[in-house]
Amino acid sequence: MLKGLGGMGDMAKMMKAAQEMQGKMAQLQEDMHTLIVEGESGGGLVKVTATAKGELKSLEIDPSIFSPDDKEVAEDLILAAIKDVQSRASARAQQEMSRLTEGMGLPADMKLPF
Repeated sequence: MLKGLGGMGDMAKMMKAAQEMQGKMAQLQEDMHTLIVEGESGGGLVKVTATAKGELKSLEIDPSIFSPDDKEVAEDLILAAIKDVQSRASARAQQEMSRLTEGMGLPADMKLPF
Protein backbone atom coordinates (compact mmCIF):
# COMPACT_ATOMS: atom_id res chain seq x y z
CA MET A 1 0.00 0.00 0.00
CA LEU A 2 2.75 2.48 0.89
CA LYS A 3 5.63 0.88 -1.02
CA GLY A 4 6.17 3.83 -3.33
CA LEU A 5 6.47 6.30 -0.47
CA GLY A 6 9.95 5.27 0.67
CA GLY A 7 10.51 6.23 4.31
CA MET A 8 6.82 7.00 4.75
CA GLY A 9 6.10 3.25 4.77
CA ASP A 10 8.47 2.84 7.71
CA MET A 11 6.80 5.76 9.45
CA ALA A 12 3.41 4.11 8.97
CA LYS A 13 4.77 0.89 10.49
CA MET A 14 6.15 2.83 13.44
CA MET A 15 2.85 4.61 13.96
CA LYS A 16 0.98 1.31 13.84
CA ALA A 17 3.42 -0.23 16.32
CA ALA A 18 3.01 2.80 18.61
CA GLN A 19 -0.76 2.44 18.47
CA GLU A 20 -0.49 -1.27 19.27
CA MET A 21 1.77 -0.51 22.20
CA GLN A 22 -0.61 2.16 23.44
CA GLY A 23 -3.44 -0.37 23.36
CA LYS A 24 -1.35 -2.97 25.18
CA MET A 25 -0.29 -0.38 27.76
CA ALA A 26 -3.91 0.55 28.39
CA GLN A 27 -4.81 -3.12 28.82
CA LEU A 28 -1.87 -3.64 31.17
CA GLN A 29 -2.96 -0.64 33.24
CA GLU A 30 -6.39 -2.27 33.58
CA ASP A 31 -4.87 -5.65 34.41
CA MET A 32 -2.79 -4.11 37.21
CA HIS A 33 -6.05 -3.42 39.04
CA THR A 34 -6.94 -7.13 39.06
CA LEU A 35 -3.53 -8.80 39.53
CA ILE A 36 -3.32 -9.74 43.21
CA VAL A 37 -0.09 -10.01 45.20
CA GLU A 38 0.40 -11.08 48.81
CA GLY A 39 2.76 -9.84 51.47
CA GLU A 40 3.37 -10.99 55.01
CA SER A 41 5.38 -10.46 58.15
CA GLY A 42 6.06 -12.26 61.40
CA GLY A 43 6.27 -15.62 59.68
CA GLY A 44 2.72 -15.29 58.38
CA LEU A 45 1.15 -13.76 61.50
CA VAL A 46 0.12 -10.75 59.42
CA LYS A 47 -0.87 -11.15 55.77
CA VAL A 48 -1.87 -8.43 53.32
CA THR A 49 -3.19 -8.66 49.78
CA ALA A 50 -3.08 -5.84 47.26
CA THR A 51 -3.40 -5.24 43.55
CA ALA A 52 -0.27 -4.86 41.44
CA LYS A 53 -1.12 -1.13 41.50
CA GLY A 54 -0.59 -1.22 45.28
CA GLU A 55 -4.24 -0.86 46.31
CA LEU A 56 -4.69 -2.75 49.59
CA LYS A 57 -7.45 -5.35 49.40
CA SER A 58 -7.33 -7.31 52.63
CA LEU A 59 -5.53 -7.64 55.94
CA GLU A 60 -5.42 -10.90 57.90
CA ILE A 61 -4.05 -10.90 61.44
CA ASP A 62 -3.44 -13.96 63.57
CA PRO A 63 -5.22 -13.36 66.89
CA SER A 64 -2.15 -14.42 68.85
CA ILE A 65 -0.56 -11.01 68.32
CA PHE A 66 -3.34 -9.17 70.19
CA SER A 67 -1.78 -8.99 73.60
CA PRO A 68 -2.04 -5.54 75.23
CA ASP A 69 1.63 -5.82 76.16
CA ASP A 70 2.59 -6.41 72.50
CA LYS A 71 0.72 -3.48 70.94
CA GLU A 72 3.87 -2.04 69.37
CA VAL A 73 4.88 -5.46 68.04
CA ALA A 74 1.47 -5.85 66.38
CA GLU A 75 1.74 -2.38 64.82
CA ASP A 76 5.23 -3.14 63.54
CA LEU A 77 4.10 -6.45 62.04
CA ILE A 78 1.19 -4.76 60.28
CA LEU A 79 3.43 -2.05 58.83
CA ALA A 80 6.00 -4.63 57.75
CA ALA A 81 3.34 -6.69 55.96
CA ILE A 82 2.02 -3.59 54.17
CA LYS A 83 5.52 -2.63 53.08
CA ASP A 84 6.12 -6.19 51.88
CA VAL A 85 2.97 -6.27 49.75
CA GLN A 86 3.72 -2.83 48.31
CA SER A 87 7.21 -3.97 47.36
CA ARG A 88 5.81 -7.12 45.76
CA ALA A 89 3.16 -5.10 43.92
CA SER A 90 5.82 -2.81 42.50
CA ALA A 91 7.96 -5.79 41.46
CA ARG A 92 4.96 -7.48 39.83
CA ALA A 93 4.05 -4.32 37.92
CA GLN A 94 7.65 -4.03 36.71
CA GLN A 95 7.68 -7.71 35.72
CA GLU A 96 4.50 -7.28 33.68
CA MET A 97 5.89 -4.14 32.04
CA SER A 98 9.12 -5.92 31.14
CA ARG A 99 7.11 -8.73 29.55
CA LEU A 100 5.18 -6.18 27.50
CA THR A 101 8.23 -4.23 26.34
CA GLU A 102 10.17 -7.38 25.47
CA GLY A 103 7.21 -8.61 23.44
CA MET A 104 7.28 -5.34 21.52
CA GLY A 105 11.03 -5.66 20.86
CA LEU A 106 11.92 -2.87 23.28
CA PRO A 107 14.71 -3.09 25.87
CA ALA A 108 13.60 -5.02 28.98
CA ASP A 109 14.83 -2.25 31.29
CA MET A 110 12.97 0.51 29.46
CA LYS A 111 11.05 2.56 32.01
CA LEU A 112 7.58 3.54 30.86
CA PRO A 113 5.14 5.60 32.92
CA PHE A 114 3.48 3.54 35.62
